[in-house]
Amino acid sequence: MDLFDLQNNVEKMAPLAERMRPRTIDEFLGQGKIVGAGSLLRRAIAADKLGSCIFYGPPGTGKTTLANIIAENTNANFVKLNAVTSGVADAKKVIEDARDLLRMYGKRTYLLLDECHRWNKAQSDSVLQAIEQGYIIFIGSTTENPYVSMTRAIVSRCRVFSFSRLSEQDILTGLKRAAEDKERGLGNMNISISDEAYNHLAWASGGDMRTALNALELAALTTHPSADGVIHVGKDEAEQSIQQKALSLTDDMYYDMISAFIKSMRGSDSSAAVYWAERLIEAGCDPLLIGRRIMIHACEDVGLADPNAIVVAQAAVAAFERIGLPEGRIPLTEAIIYVSEAPKSNKVVEALYSAEKAVKTIKHETVPLYLRDPNYKGKDEVVSGYKYPHDYGGWVEQQYLPDEIKDAKFYEPSDNGFEKEIKRRQEERTAKGKKSGTNFDELHKYM
Repeated sequence: MDLFDLQNNVEKMAPLAERMRPRTIDEFLGQGKIVGAGSLLRRAIAADKLGSCIFYGPPGTGKTTLANIIAENTNANFVKLNAVTSGVADAKKVIEDARDLLRMYGKRTYLLLDECHRWNKAQSDSVLQAIEQGYIIFIGSTTENPYVSMTRAIVSRCRVFSFSRLSEQDILTGLKRAAEDKERGLGNMNISISDEAYNHLAWASGGDMRTALNALELAALTTHPSADGVIHVGKDEAEQSIQQKALSLTDDMYYDMISAFIKSMRGSDSSAAVYWAERLIEAGCDPLLIGRRIMIHACEDVGLADPNAIVVAQAAVAAFERIGLPEGRIPLTEAIIYVSEAPKSNKVVEALYSAEKAVKTIKHETVPLYLRDPNYKGKDEVVSGYKYPHDYGGWVEQQYLPDEIKDAKFYEPSDNGFEKEIKRRQEERTAKGKKSGTNFDELHKYM
């Protein structure tokens, strides 16, 4: 058996998702904003003038596929590394070879780094100079937010392209293409796939083409032919292959039930909130969506009326992530009940929006002199007048807002729950300030 036969065997044994990777930009599905007709990236690929960039987005949305398409459509050298298994030595070898190719043949080198967020600072720094000098063109692929997970130096030298989850229609197109393709897909199998099966796989994959194609392949390979010799893949086979029940709701019902769940928590009806949450989960809704809504509600509608609400919500979501279904529903239900029964206040949200409005309205503000940082001032600028609260028992009346809005009050606690105590403390401080008066001539603590 020669190398050609071995390569053919490897390709035939590869998962369906790998075999069906689009080979040209015209076969590429989704991401119209990034590679649509006339887009910057598409023009750059066509002209073979692509600069360093980072492809960021959820799994199965085409990041590595697009990088491979670029590799096939460029006259440059193309090297692929995985950040999990490669290190500084690998990067230096790529850079050394790239430098030689550029100097001797005028040929550029693309470095595709999968899971690029896994590189540490030392690894990232090893390619910085090569990127700046043009020896390599860096293409990073990551599911993590690069602005958070990667070093600033690398991100600042790259254009970041944000990939979105594929639409159900994109997934359907990819599934049907795989089912009909006789060269790389399932076209040579005597298979019949129902519309219900297609639609369920497209929905349950959550915009992940890899998940959808692998589930389709599993269904096709594990379903026995019927008496007529045809492999019939229906909704039941699709559910089993992707391990998620079909959502027994229309789109309108789905969003209506999410709305009912949120409003039940806001209305302090824990029984209704638990019911709607369980109804959604049983219908196939991602439980983590329920968890995210609990956390949002704990801050938006409970707020400081019960500061423990967000703690309970976060703990429940963390517990679910470690436990999974079905037992993971228990901590979620506990959090739903706790947050539903907690006293309600939206004063935190009102404070946020009021402050946001003020920030956008005021074009220029001056930091009071005594609040300024005294460590970086010129010799002629003396920062004084600051009252150190601990010298006055923990609180002293003092202006902290800029003069332009010195009397503004963004947070006004309600009489609900713990906010009643916050309100009492505010009133106590106000009374203390009125009693003592504001005397800025007294001896201050300078900092």
